[in-house]
Amino acid sequence: MKIKLKIRQKILLYILSVSALLYIVAIGYIVLDSRKNLLNESMNISKLSTRLAASEIKLFFEKDLSLTRTLSNAFSIYRNMPPEKWQQLWVDMYIPVLKANPHIYTLWDSWEYKGFVLGYDKDYGRVAHTVTRISNEIKVNRESRSMNGDPALYGGFKKDAIEALWEPYYDQFIFGDMERKLLITLGSPVSINGKYVGMVGADVELATLQENISKISPFEGSFAFLVSNKAVITAHPNKNYIFKKLENLYKNDFFNEKLGDRIAKGEEFSYYHTDSLGKEYYVCYSPVKVSNIPTPWALVISTPLKVLTQKADRSLYVSLFVGSIGLLVIVILLIFVSENIAKPIRSITKSLKRLATGEISDDLLIDIRTGDEIEEMSEALNTSVQGLNNKALSAIDIGKGFYESNITLLSEKDMLGKSLIDMRDSLMKAHLEEEKRKEDDKKRAWANEGFAKFADILRQNSNDFHALCDSVIKNLVKYLDANQGGVFLWNEEDKNDPHFDLVSTFAWDRKKYIKKRIEKGEGMVGACALEKETIFLTDVPEDYVEITSGLGKASPNCVILVPLMHEEQVLGVVEMASFSVIEKHQIDFLEKIGESIASTISSVRINVRTKDLLEQSQQQAEEMSAQEEEVRQNIEELMATQEEATRKSNEIEGLLSSLNSASYMVEYDLTGVITNVNDAFLQQLGMTEQQMIGRHHSDNIEMTERQKKGYGKFWEDLRSGISKKVKSNIHWDGKSVAFIETYFPVNDGEGKINKIMKISHRLEEFKE
Repeated sequence: MKIKLKIRQKILLYILSVSALLYIVAIGYIVLDSRKNLLNESMNISKLSTRLAASEIKLFFEKDLSLTRTLSNAFSIYRNMPPEKWQQLWVDMYIPVLKANPHIYTLWDSWEYKGFVLGYDKDYGRVAHTVTRISNEIKVNRESRSMNGDPALYGGFKKDAIEALWEPYYDQFIFGDMERKLLITLGSPVSINGKYVGMVGADVELATLQENISKISPFEGSFAFLVSNKAVITAHPNKNYIFKKLENLYKNDFFNEKLGDRIAKGEEFSYYHTDSLGKEYYVCYSPVKVSNIPTPWALVISTPLKVLTQKADRSLYVSLFVGSIGLLVIVILLIFVSENIAKPIRSITKSLKRLATGEISDDLLIDIRTGDEIEEMSEALNTSVQGLNNKALSAIDIGKGFYESNITLLSEKDMLGKSLIDMRDSLMKAHLEEEKRKEDDKKRAWANEGFAKFADILRQNSNDFHALCDSVIKNLVKYLDANQGGVFLWNEEDKNDPHFDLVSTFAWDRKKYIKKRIEKGEGMVGACALEKETIFLTDVPEDYVEITSGLGKASPNCVILVPLMHEEQVLGVVEMASFSVIEKHQIDFLEKIGESIASTISSVRINVRTKDLLEQSQQQAEEMSAQEEEVRQNIEELMATQEEATRKSNEIEGLLSSLNSASYMVEYDLTGVITNVNDAFLQQLGMTEQQMIGRHHSDNIEMTERQKKGYGKFWEDLRSGISKKVKSNIHWDGKSVAFIETYFPVNDGEGKINKIMKISHRLEEFKE
């Protein structure tokens, strides 16, 4: 069974429950988010405190490192003094420096013997000067060290030769009643020309670091400690942890958080730590990077997690209390608001029920003065009632055919009003479209009648070119109610002088034979043909054309030019002028009929051309018959000549074959280079064709002094067409052969000499 609830009950049930749920969720989210933000803020403060403390330790170290760096750099000033003098000078400088820096336990240096003792060639062995603070006294010591090799700590520094912060160590060199102490060293190398010669170091007790670290406590219960690059604790509130490995004291954290690797890399990080008593801590690591030293240390601050969450927990309790009070206020306010909303809504509902039954009267109007949305609802209802009444009256007028009836929209979203307006406009549009349809049918009938009329005109005049043009322009002018017209056709009978001819005109039902010629691209006619598009002018220049009558003459109101096109080729142009403006459907008709006119003109021209070609072919047939006999006689004479040429060619080939076998033959170009040679000549000299082709005539020929002087003229005569006969001796591969040679020029058939031919015989053949 569905339970029906009044609006007041629904407001209390739905709105109250949803509001309470949303309120609780929102308060819960805000409280939790606030607690989270406060906790993050506390953690960020912890990280910042760690970072600041690390910066203080960094400054502490950098101060001492700067001191050692200054002292090591000063060596370049005194290194040219005798060793005893600069060594004493060095010690004298350490004493005031040590007094000015009470936190430094020892200032010391180390000088390689190899660097200042002549003849010393070992890579170890050094002299060390130590200035140490013991109680309130300063003691100075000088001794030789590393005479049998460098210790690991010093050897590593010596190898790297860069500034370093040494790992904690017990003092290795004590004298007198000195107590062995845990130290760290800040060292700076001394290098000459890139070569290590010594160092200056400052020793600081771990106890001094402990004093500085113990002062760091940004939160209640928090504590700080210092870790070296190799994860050795150098300062810690618990003195038993000092000089112990981090991995032995915080084993789980060391491996789970990879503390050794992250400290060595100089990373800043944090994590949660739980001690053996179950107490949680938030641990922050911040790197201590001293100058350019590649081995960063780490400052660690460990803060009880309970301390970091105190502020967030207080905020949570306060927020929950305030949220509860707010929820109670919401309940009381909703009860009051629901009653004020339900009462006027009941009045509106009553009027809506009457309106739903189709009732429209002034009794439906209601008066509510609440000043809120309910008052707006009552006003909207009143507006709707009044609007429905007005629309009902308008609908009655539209039904009677009064399409001009005014309908006032209540708003841009008044769908009923818009529907009535659409209905009114649709009925009016249908009426106008009916009138337009009748007009279109009239124009269509006019065009179809014209197509039929001009089809008959074109068919009747298809054999008479001029009659066709006269009939077409006359009927076009009359059918379009124009006043004047003309037909221009493209004339290309003379290929050197193509142009347009005015072949037919019509004006006021009287034909005027006017001779007129227009060049290609000239005037409006030429432009129409060139662009292949209709030109329609309504603003006609005064001097363009005039329409004359018995009463006078005047300029037309419009001029139209239509190209006569057939298969994309312009055959002519129709030009018409009229006092009345030619309408769009008349222009369309004229363009379509222009295609038919062009097709007919093309056909007529083809027929005329066919007739001319037929007459020409008959005449040519008679001429061909007369020429056949002459051709036959020429062929017989040509055959006889060809037989004679064949006979002579065979004789020449036989003669050349005989010469080739009986003589030694060589061909030269006009510069004397061999281009061809017969086998007999090659065999006589014992040479190959590759060896001969490309050689010059003068190669391997023995010439007399007279021949040498006349050699140039010899070839000039040959190139001029003069034959020559000479004796020659040719030498090749130790063999000498004498020839009688005949040289004669050879032309190319047009009288131009293109090569030189030589025929040779051995001289000894004539002696026999």
